[in-house]
Amino acid sequence: MTPASSNPLCHLELHTGDLESARAFYAELCGWRPQRVDARGGSYLVLDVGGGLGGGIVECDTKRPLWLPYAEVLEIAEATARARLLGAAVLLEPRERPAGWRSVVATPTGGEIAFWQPKR
Repeated sequence: MTPASSNPLCHLELHTGDLESARAFYAELCGWRPQRVDARGGSYLVLDVGGGLGGGIVECDTKRPLWLPYAEVLEIAEATARARLLGAAVLLEPRERPAGWRSVVATPTGGEIAFWQPKR
């Protein structure tokens, strides 16, 4: 197995059960001014977290809030399969979205990471 090339973080997303409280907290703490976007599954808050990194806050049924980093990859299926080979559990198989494909894995060390392959 050859080492993966460096995959830049392209997005940081907070999954929370309380969208409004999270919005207020991070606006006060970090000065982030989210913009609401109506999505299929409900509301989503888009964040400009700086440094060219996209961000967002999504309200979902989660047992614990967590920040999910997204790493941009060239091939979503390959990145997901590689994570599985390295011992990760696949939480979300590659799925097409309007702007690209994403998958989510739980690492053997307890973290979670999403992979993102934009449409070119």
